[in-house]
Amino acid sequence: MAVVKIEHLDIVFGNNLAKTLPLMDKGHSRDEILGMSGDVVGVQDANIEVNEGEICVLMGLSGSGKSTLLRAVNGLNKVARGRCLVKDGSDMVDMATCDEKTLRHMRTNRVSMVFQSFALMPWLTVLENVAFGLEMQGMALKDRLAKAKEQLDMVGLTQWADKKPDELSGGMRQRVGLARAFAMDTDVLLMDEPFSALDPLIRSQLQDELIELQKRLNKTIIFVSHDLDEALKIGTKIAIMESARIIQQGAPEQIVLNPATEYVEKFVAHTNPLNVLCGSALMTPLAELPKKEARFNVGENLWLALDAGQFQGVYNSEEEVASAQWAPGMRIEDMPANTVVRVDETINMRDAVEIRYHTNRPIVLENDGQCVGILSDHNFYHALLGKHFSRTETQ
Repeated sequence: MAVVKIEHLDIVFGNNLAKTLPLMDKGHSRDEILGMSGDVVGVQDANIEVNEGEICVLMGLSGSGKSTLLRAVNGLNKVARGRCLVKDGSDMVDMATCDEKTLRHMRTNRVSMVFQSFALMPWLTVLENVAFGLEMQGMALKDRLAKAKEQLDMVGLTQWADKKPDELSGGMRQRVGLARAFAMDTDVLLMDEPFSALDPLIRSQLQDELIELQKRLNKTIIFVSHDLDEALKIGTKIAIMESARIIQQGAPEQIVLNPATEYVEKFVAHTNPLNVLCGSALMTPLAELPKKEARFNVGENLWLALDAGQFQGVYNSEEEVASAQWAPGMRIEDMPANTVVRVDETINMRDAVEIRYHTNRPIVLENDGQCVGILSDHNFYHALLGKHFSRTETQ
């Protein structure tokens, strides 16, 4: 179910809407409109839905409109046209047209935000910073401090509760910002490049922590980033923006495998496929393998035998080769050398590469007990060289 629904949304900065909107409708570019009316188009005809429990990453280069769109979700940016609907119980509230009382209610109870600059109040302790939003909700002192302590424990900062923000490192202050947002217990969490100012190691650690927290809390998160690797790592949906428009949106794997434009293709070409691609996207299907009698050639003098699509064994000439089955959670290091390993087709590329490294054999992929393809060095090389995608032109 959609928690945030954006429909034909336009945001314009300037005082000539009567002139600018018709120019947008006629297809003039952002730069042309700036020269003709003096207005800056922040977002143009944005359409996107974010469902419950999704992490939707808005990404693009600086000035593409991603932060501008994000800030419309909590009413910080004025909407020129279109709707920005946010779920409130069984209703959908249009943040573009609701009154001040409703807007305050939504910001206090439904939508919270984590800023890049942390936005902590230096005169308050860490605990008081986390509890501040709960005070705005009208929660009693004892209750809000107890809840704030729970959130600090969740992000591993309990022992820093009585410190001031300037006594914390950048990564710790960002954890305080996360704890404050999660303490609000809102349905929607907005995150505006919250990790971009941090060192790479701390940034990666906080990305991991956000993923773990999301597994427990199942919030609806809209996350702004200019880093595709970050987007692919944390996002369940990605929307790529260019010149105020959303030019492609979809699951991370779809973005990587089928970039819609040359602009997206350039992003994809520099990303790390280990973080997003899975076995089914990389494999060579059974139908494309050389076949001899009832066996499929899966490597040099290695032949896969099936019975009604199910794995029966792999043979080198007539001698059977050792095989094993692996599932997430099992130690890859325990896979013996020269063993053909069977895995589910959803295996991520990173695990598949590690299995290939330890076993020195191709990997057999299965779907519901049926063999569907193999992963060999050829498949991994293609992915690492960026030859795994095909660009589809936009309509």
